[in-house]
Amino acid sequence: MATTTRGTAKVTLPTDRQILITREFNAPKALVWRAYTEPELVKRWWGAGMGEMHSAEIDLRVGGAWRFVQLTPEGHEVAFRGVYREVEAPDRLVNTEVFEGLPDPDAHTGLVTVTLTETGGRTLMEMRCEYGDQETRDAIVASGMEAGLQRSLDALESVTVSL
Repeated sequence: MATTTRGTAKVTLPTDRQILITREFNAPKALVWRAYTEPELVKRWWGAGMGEMHSAEIDLRVGGAWRFVQLTPEGHEVAFRGVYREVEAPDRLVNTEVFEGLPDPDAHTGLVTVTLTETGGRTLMEMRCEYGDQETRDAIVASGMEAGLQRSLDALESVTVSL
């Protein structure tokens, strides 16, 4: 099995409404794409260490929906959902993202653009998340998302290199 890295995602705030996440994976982009878009593989890395992945539904086509539900150790459901706007396998994926736990979740919808670029068998993932206003972006950053993101992307790389 190939080696993996830990905690190497870089999180920046390029504009007052965006979060940019970059991370390199020790795997070709076709495998990163599979691990990122196939339900049974997503269940192995999404929300790593934060509970049990209950379901990963993915209709990977423009206009198709996705929904991930995790059960926390305290027994609470945590669910995210969205709709795919662009699907260009294995290079680019654009989708909306909504955390269902908010009082008015659709008012805080993000647009996530994932781009995968391969060089020498390694893949750079660029994930640009854009929100309707700075308050939403700042609330997401303040929620501790980076720690969970680091664990999830570490687990994504572990799944990817195991394929």
